[in-house]
Amino acid sequence: MSSVLVVQHEDECPPVLLGRWLTEAGCTLEVCRPYAGDALPDLTSYDGVLVLGGPQQAEDDTVAWFGPLKEQLRAAHAAGVPTLGVCLGHQLVAAALGGRVERNPRGQQLGLIEVGWTAEAATDELVGPVATPRRGVHWNDDVVTVLPEGATVLAQTDAGEPQAVRFGPRSWGVQLHPEVDAATLRPWAEEDREAHVLRGIDQETLLRAVEDAADELTEAWRPLARSFARIVGSSAGDAR
Repeated sequence: MSSVLVVQHEDECPPVLLGRWLTEAGCTLEVCRPYAGDALPDLTSYDGVLVLGGPQQAEDDTVAWFGPLKEQLRAAHAAGVPTLGVCLGHQLVAAALGGRVERNPRGQQLGLIEVGWTAEAATDELVGPVATPRRGVHWNDDVVTVLPEGATVLAQTDAGEPQAVRFGPRSWGVQLHPEVDAATLRPWAEEDREAHVLRGIDQETLLRAVEDAADELTEAWRPLARSFARIVGSSAGDAR
């Protein structure tokens, strides 16, 4: 079975659905929780890497493990280790490779948002199988504002904010959250409750919409996990 290292940044941001789907697709997952004291292993010793989301800011190197993680992400990228970043993970890959991450001047992206695929997505090794109309769950304050050299936008919002990026032949990031279900979002909502009240956001309506879309989201994003598992499997045993 293919080995995938999962880098998790807090208890409330586990791999959930992506973890389940990758396991079903034949991957063996090892979860590293550096916030809980886990030492960050050598990413190049795995067949694939999944970097999850979290509440931190990607360019805040006062977070103890972010500097070492970015170094490791650069090494994995150079070695051709299949890597997928999700939300903060996507931003960390971008920052590690020379991009810039900032607060979104348009405010927090929230809830179910249509994915705006670009022409390049159709032939991409990872997202090609899912590059048809579909929605994804967004929950982020920050966005990638400057792409690293050589990166390709595979999806973006109507406002031009990247939703999916290919950073290199085997490195990708998605700003949306294919891994979450409504239960995962509840502690996030509680954390943002005061801000959402001030903005007039009805959290229960938002969470109910995600819950009601559970089958739709599984159909939309399980193929992404299978696609990543296939890429990881093809790299297993490579000399790189």
